[in-house]
Amino acid sequence: MLTARGAALIAGIDEAGRGPLAGPVVAAAVILDAARPIAGLRDSKLLSAAARTRLALEIRACALAWAIGEADVAEIDSLNILQATMLAMRRAVLGLSIAPAEAWIDGNRCPELACATRAIVKGDRDVAVISAASILAKTARDAMLIELDGTYPAYGFGRNKGYGTAEHLAALARHGPCPVHRRSFAPVAQARFGF
Repeated sequence: MLTARGAALIAGIDEAGRGPLAGPVVAAAVILDAARPIAGLRDSKLLSAAARTRLALEIRACALAWAIGEADVAEIDSLNILQATMLAMRRAVLGLSIAPAEAWIDGNRCPELACATRAIVKGDRDVAVISAASILAKTARDAMLIELDGTYPAYGFGRNKGYGTAEHLAALARHGPCPVHRRSFAPVAQARFGF
């Protein structure tokens, strides 16, 4: 696994929620503490929910700095999902209590930041600091969708996290979109009616 070397403060950045039909896109930025290594960091999608939760608590306790940024549904619909993702990433970095010297971003595109940036394809799998960001972004977004499930229980957000599962698509066809659905996404735009 690729790790930061030397004294430079490297922020890892990743997002969760680009593909769902509902809810915000969420990004996390993390600066790990080399003196407090965290075992078991890997792509959040490869971890069980229990492991993600345990690691998220450890990351929050041991990292030099971490922050969550999001772009809401209105921003996703007005900007497009890529630009909303970049916005969420910028917000996460701006939320850090320590300014990084460099930011390593999962994927092949970088947001515009005040520091140097580096895009790393499969970074959430191969780079510990990006894996940490992946875990924080996923757990933060999942918690948001569980909360939205209480407000809009017809859609099963607690189970599907806003993704277009068969259950979610059936609920969308039955009830139409609710205020947290992304109306610029085709399955939502095609729904007949809504809130």
